Amino acid sequence: MKKMKVAILGSGNIGTDLLIKIIRSEYLECSVFIGRNFSSQGIQKAQSLNIKVSADGIDYIKKNPDCCDIVFDCTSAVSHFEHAPVLADLKKFVVDLTPAKVGTMCIPAVNMTEALKSNNVNMITCGGQASIPVAYAIGQTQTEIEYIEVVSAIASKSAGPATRVNLDEYIHTTEEGIKKFSGTMRSKAILNLNPAIPCINMQTTIMAKVKQPNIEKLKPVLDQVIQKVKSYVPGYEIIVGPVVEDGRIFITLKVKGLGDYLPAYAGNLDIINCAALAIAEEYAKK
Repeated sequence: MKKMKVAILGSGNIGTDLLIKIIRSEYLECSVFIGRNFSSQGIQKAQSLNIKVSADGIDYIKKNPDCCDIVFDCTSAVSHFEHAPVLADLKKFVVDLTPAKVGTMCIPAVNMTEALKSNNVNMITCGGQASIPVAYAIGQTQTEIEYIEVVSAIASKSAGPATRVNLDEYIHTTEEGIKKFSGTMRSKAILNLNPAIPCINMQTTIMAKVKQPNIEKLKPVLDQVIQKVKSYVPGYEIIVGPVVEDGRIFITLKVKGLGDYLPAYAGNLDIINCAALAIAEEYAKK
């Protein structure tokens, strides 16, 4: 089949890793890789892969509206607030990898069909993509969920400048996503940037305080959701739990990346990029 043309906006770690994944896609091709600085490592990598590049930012798409059908925004939340109305006017299908929370929040394993009805799909955060499938399973099987807390730890080397600028938005958007998909009224998200050498794999722990924990009811639904996530993120796995302690359910996940741009420890890049790729490919299939 003819591949659908996409533009990647943002030449940082996320955008560059996403580019390599799109090159392998059966349904998508990158028509242009857009940053703001020709000397950036991301643009240099794209040039080495014979991909058309630009340093004009969103202006390139304004001047060349026929360059793509899908735009992946891998910039920052502040930038996406500016980009979203422009891309809406150009009638582009937008996959937003920033925590701007402008469009429909999407966890492909949970609400892909609903998200495809929107022209702007928000991939929440890497911690959200890791934790929310589990929070969703808890919400589907437990009653009276008082509180859900999520702690993600990622290698400091995997967090680029945009990720660091977006930390406040990361926290807020992850917490909103947890509440939306689990039904809890209270949530908390924490992100730790671990400078350890050798670099750690991404790990996320979900703690849910519920009145009467029911692990037997949770396990089959959790297993089903985990398998759905693994269909597009092979390195996603539970390493602890589910266990109950003092009325709280604990589950810890590890996410190992494919090692496309950064080494395999950067599971945080893989989980959000693989989720973004999954919904874009589904859009292209349609």
